[in-house]
Amino acid sequence: MVIEIRNIFDGIGAFILFIFRFFKELFKPPLELKEFIKQCYVIGYKSLPLVAITGFIMGLVLTLQSRPTLAEFGAESWLPGMVALSLIREIAPVITALICAGKVASGIGAELGSMKVTEQIDAMEVSAINPFKYLVVTRILAATLMIPLLVVFADGIGIFGGFVGYNIHSELNIIRYNSLVFETLGFVDIFPATIKTFFFGFFIGTIGCYMGFTASNGTESVGKAANSAVVYASLAIFIIDMLAVQLTDLIF
Repeated sequence: MVIEIRNIFDGIGAFILFIFRFFKELFKPPLELKEFIKQCYVIGYKSLPLVAITGFIMGLVLTLQSRPTLAEFGAESWLPGMVALSLIREIAPVITALICAGKVASGIGAELGSMKVTEQIDAMEVSAINPFKYLVVTRILAATLMIPLLVVFADGIGIFGGFVGYNIHSELNIIRYNSLVFETLGFVDIFPATIKTFFFGFFIGTIGCYMGFTASNGTESVGKAANSAVVYASLAIFIIDMLAVQLTDLIF
């Protein structure tokens, strides 16, 4: 029991040192711009279809599920604003981040883990290339930037899905629908929800890189790195979301 607790604290300490090393290497030249752009493409652009399908279904299903209850009270006109509020404040950021935890964090963990096992990272060090700067910093920066953009994209697609769901049983043009949406939304709904997505992206990228970069020798460790990246990134998303909700409630 004591050994397990010690291992947990050792792991937390090593992860914190990994984060400190990231910020230390971040401001050191050179900037690996080509690799950063490549990772933005891999993390952002290649995730668009999955995020689009998920966002559309979220908006559609939320509208169809909520409509009967609101219709009972004659409050069907509140449906567009309620769906948009639910999507932007909570559902779209968390679900999109969880999708990225499964796709991005596991991909980074497996990729870096296989490079570690096959000694490609050691070969980069011998070739006078900083593997941490090239492999880790670029991926964390790309995840931190791309995941908020994916969330914004999911918000828009989700609102459109809500519009489609609303028009299954009723008829409302898209201009009126959007006016009902934006009448409901305010600064306190959009700003905190956007800020927390940067933390989602940072920790998804960091956890994926940490699990892959610190993988032990042996092909079995590659699968463990990918699996651990998904589990810990998903847990981090829920913890960050809980803290963000509490801070938003205190500040606003």
